[in-house]
Amino acid sequence: MIIMFLFKNIRICLFLLIGTVFIFSGQYNAVSAQVVCDSVSASSATKEELEKKLEQCKKEIEEVRQDETLTKKLGASISEDIAILKARIKKEQLNIKAKNILISGLSGDIAVKSGEVRNLEQKIQRELDSIADLLKKIDQIDSSSFAEMMLSDKDLSQFFIDIDSFDSIRNSLKSLLDEVRETKGLTEKQKEYLTVKKDEEMDAKMAIEEEKRKIEKHEKNKNELLSINKEKEKAYAQIIKDKEKKAAKIRSALFALRDTDGIPFGKALEYANLASVKTGVRPAFLLAILQQESSLGKNVGTCNRPQDTKKWRDIMPGPSEYQVYLQNKKSCKNAKTACSSRDDQTAFVDIMSGLGRDASSVPLSCPIVSAGPWGGAMGPAQFIPSTWQLFKERIASIVGKFLPDPWDPKDAIVASAIYLGDLGAGSKSYSAEKKAACRYYGLGGSSCFYGNQVMAKAQTIQEKMIDEL
Repeated sequence: MIIMFLFKNIRICLFLLIGTVFIFSGQYNAVSAQVVCDSVSASSATKEELEKKLEQCKKEIEEVRQDETLTKKLGASISEDIAILKARIKKEQLNIKAKNILISGLSGDIAVKSGEVRNLEQKIQRELDSIADLLKKIDQIDSSSFAEMMLSDKDLSQFFIDIDSFDSIRNSLKSLLDEVRETKGLTEKQKEYLTVKKDEEMDAKMAIEEEKRKIEKHEKNKNELLSINKEKEKAYAQIIKDKEKKAAKIRSALFALRDTDGIPFGKALEYANLASVKTGVRPAFLLAILQQESSLGKNVGTCNRPQDTKKWRDIMPGPSEYQVYLQNKKSCKNAKTACSSRDDQTAFVDIMSGLGRDASSVPLSCPIVSAGPWGGAMGPAQFIPSTWQLFKERIASIVGKFLPDPWDPKDAIVASAIYLGDLGAGSKSYSAEKKAACRYYGLGGSSCFYGNQVMAKAQTIQEKMIDEL
């Protein structure tokens, strides 16, 4: 009876483990299908050939860049400006060529790894089939009672042979389960690799689209210059003057900010450039985040002002809510009273005291029902007090002041850059910036409505404003 009891318990554990593996296998079938559908055909060129082509493209791009720099030193005239535009167009065409070579290599790599994932999935399935066969054998033995086995026609030696068979089956099951776990780990690594490569492929494709837009713009400018003959130098001088006026207008245009007065775009760009040097975050992307924060809706900075009914104590978690969190073993899931993983009230009072401000006079964001019970985000960058306290020393070192101010545009822009840099935006790739935007807003993953809107704004700011300057 003891033998039969042990085998019954082994079978229960195996069914639980195998169920988990079946679920895992189903997930990876979906992943594999998506990878195959999204990937593009690889070039027939070998990896070494693609690397040589890419290296040659980089050399040509550098040569064109040097020509462009030399031409710029010659002075402003129609012919020189046309030469500069031609050099830029050639450089952008070479960039597209380089990105296409990169995509060819990535596509081939993705196809190979997709095949490896499919092979691993097939291996898992074979191992699962073997486990199922072994479980059937256990079930057959288990269906016979101990008494039946003892009273059967088999002699005692045959009975012990059957017991040895049990041991053999058990060892085989253990071996197979170990193999399934190992294969599962390998498949997980391949999935992570594919995700990285697909992000790189998307970044390359987005870069190509950006280069195409630049070429279209430069071709248009070049054609305009070619239409002006040398006898109309005055007309060209007027074009330059118009461009200068346009640039001045862009610099002076009001850049909207949350919970504070807007500032001229030129000043916002100055702060963004400073932050970019220190953090690596692209100015256009950083300003797009702030622009997005300034237009998220009516629930912006409508708490804690003198005329508002809801004050900071009403919208921020404090020591009592944090204590409930600690008492609930660092969880608010089953808390019966107000609970929070942070104490913003204490941090807020400390910030206001340091700045010498009245805590009940500054605008704060009200709670958004869909986002949770708490509000209290401060200034253009919308930092909650406890998070601002974590960043304040890094902010202070960049802006050069002892106590940074969440409502000061310069401090807020630098704070956003530091946080976005920590979230991975410093790489400047499309996928990294989009993921950072989603996480900045409090949403995980690589895709969210906030991230899509920020990336669209970043493109507009870069091409319509920064590039025009």
